[in-house]
Amino acid sequence: MGGFAAQFAAAFMVTVGLALVSGFLGTVFGLLLAISKGTPAARFRSVVTAYTTVVRGVPELLIILLIYFGGTTFASKLAGRYVEVNAFTAGVIALTVVFSGYATEAFRGAIAAVPAGQTEAASSLGLKAWQRWLFIVGPQMLRLALPAYGNLWISLFKDTALVSVVGLTDIMRVAYVGAGSLRAPLTFYLAASFFYLSLTTITLLSIRLAERRYPAFSR
Repeated sequence: MGGFAAQFAAAFMVTVGLALVSGFLGTVFGLLLAISKGTPAARFRSVVTAYTTVVRGVPELLIILLIYFGGTTFASKLAGRYVEVNAFTAGVIALTVVFSGYATEAFRGAIAAVPAGQTEAASSLGLKAWQRWLFIVGPQMLRLALPAYGNLWISLFKDTALVSVVGLTDIMRVAYVGAGSLRAPLTFYLAASFFYLSLTTITLLSIRLAERRYPAFSR
C-alpha cells in the first residue's frame, strides 16, 4: 500500500477518538434525556420524544451534512466572512446527536424495567432522589441497558466512516484516497474493513465480558 501505512495508523486514531468522544457525550445526553422522559412535565416529555423521533427518523449521513454545512453557514454569517467548521468537530456533534437519540430510548426502556416497588421501598427508607438513583435505579438500569447500549457502540464505530464525506481524514477517507491514487480499490477497502472489524470485535468482546461479569444481563 505504498506509504499509506502511516496514514492508516493516524486515521485509525482519529476514528477511535471520534467514536470515544461522541460516545461519551452521547451517553451523558442520552441518560439525561431518558431521565427527563420520566418527569411529570408533559411538555418536556413531548420535546424529548420529538427529539428522539427526529434523530431516529433522519439518516445519519444527512445529520452529518446538515450540521457541517449548517454550522459553516451560521459561523460565516456570524463572523461576516467564510468560516468552515472543523470536520472533526462537526462529526463529534453529529454522532453525539445520533448516539444520544438512540441511547435515550435504550436507557428509558431499562429504567421502565426496574421494578417500581424497589424505588418505593427506597423512598420509605428515607433515601433522597439522588440516592435512589445512585444506589437502586442506576445500577439495575445499566445492567438492563447493556445489550442495547453495546450494540449502539458497534454502530457508532461504523457510523464514523460517514464523516469522511465532509473531509475528515479517518480510515474511510484514507482508503478512498489510497484506492484512487494507486488504483487498488480492493486492497485499500479490504484494509479499511479490517480496521473497522477490529474495532467492532473489541467492542463485542467487551460486551460479552461485561455480560459474564453481571449474569443478570442474560436473564
